[in-house]
Amino acid sequence: MTRDELTISRIEDIISQCRDGYYVTATGLLDSHEQALARAASRNAAGVRSLMYGGYPGAERRMLVCVPADIPMTDEEATEDLLCILRVTKPAISRELTHRDYLGSMLGLGIDRSVTGDILVREDGADIIVLPDIADFLVREYEQVGRVHVKAEKTSLSELIIPEQKTRIIRDTVPSERLDNIISAAFKLSRTKAAEAIRGGIVSVDHIECLKPDAKVEEGSSLVLRGKGKAVLKEIGGESKKGRSWIVIEKYE
Repeated sequence: MTRDELTISRIEDIISQCRDGYYVTATGLLDSHEQALARAASRNAAGVRSLMYGGYPGAERRMLVCVPADIPMTDEEATEDLLCILRVTKPAISRELTHRDYLGSMLGLGIDRSVTGDILVREDGADIIVLPDIADFLVREYEQVGRVHVKAEKTSLSELIIPEQKTRIIRDTVPSERLDNIISAAFKLSRTKAAEAIRGGIVSVDHIECLKPDAKVEEGSSLVLRGKGKAVLKEIGGESKKGRSWIVIEKYE
């Protein structure tokens, strides 16, 4: 069984548990590729209403939540208590810690990536979205990030701190609004490399994995290139003298 087949099988089990057991069920936290598989598996599931949830608007890692279709339940009620925060605080005099530092130290404890969501890094530490079942373990064991000693505590998702993100504006021209052209401009890649990344499943548009380099990107679309960051296509303008389209991209630093 391939990795995708195993993921689909687990997702189908979650859907079946919801339908047959008549209660709310949820997967672990999924990356963009796994979210695409989850959407496909749940799209026509009889008797089940599904939604994607990552703890806050704009979350990149999200879970599939399944609700029996005839239960009058809001999305807020369905997702209540599914996630919490591991708040990590570091000493003021320590070196700057990155997303990779926090994630690497966490995975070094032997936990699976599916129990952790987005990692929101601040100057004084980070808020890490996690499944409640793993939170107490992390409070006890998550004591060091790299060589920096940290303090971890569990808190409610309502306390989530979303740091202000630095952005810069990129103005460029592209032959067309194809996805490979936009990714090339946003992340300073050749069009060939951009197309390879898209086919490799590491590009998402509005939280949905897209595998087609020639897909048209609409104004306002959010773009993520895994490992390279996030950008938003803010504006599509008129044509240049050479027949290319003017675009404005907001790139998150």
